[in-house]
Amino acid sequence: MALHLPSSSTLLPHSKLNICPIVVNIPATNQTVVSRKRNTHRHFVLTKAKTSLEADLHSRDSVTVDDENDFGVVNLHHVGILCENLERSLDFYQNLLGLKINEARPHDKLPYRGAWLWVGSEMIHLMELPNPDPSTGRPEHGGRDRHTCIAIRDVSKLKTILDKAGIPYTLSRSGRPAIFTRDPDTNALEFTQVD
Repeated sequence: MALHLPSSSTLLPHSKLNICPIVVNIPATNQTVVSRKRNTHRHFVLTKAKTSLEADLHSRDSVTVDDENDFGVVNLHHVGILCENLERSLDFYQNLLGLKINEARPHDKLPYRGAWLWVGSEMIHLMELPNPDPSTGRPEHGGRDRHTCIAIRDVSKLKTILDKAGIPYTLSRSGRPAIFTRDPDTNALEFTQVD
């Protein structure tokens, strides 16, 4: 059973809630156990140890036990992305990035044009609006903007594809294997390399 880590804000100590994190590394199993106490409730997080929190979130090997606050979060279902011209956006997401349309999702039942695209087992929901967002004034580096992050296997291959298409991008400023670019409506996209 794979449940996800609580939000990062619940991992920080809050004097009001009396949360005290305890982290124990278990080298033999390459796992980390985090135990927190909040008043009379206990929370345990068992997650595979990786070099970053991003790797933990991508691994889906996380187990969270939460008593009264568990309302059944399973995973991210989809990300909504606004676009001005559906055909132009589909050309980018389908033809350049290779995403496939989820034909099972309704198109004609919504009061606007759109499309659902598979990203692994989750989706991007493109929604056409006449003036979705201002395209000027955004930071050059998409990592400083609201963005959608897609896990990929090979950043260098995507770099070649973007170069051939003449699409500008920036590499991650942290040095990790990741590329930030923008779609035709200047929505920021991050592509991060995972194992």
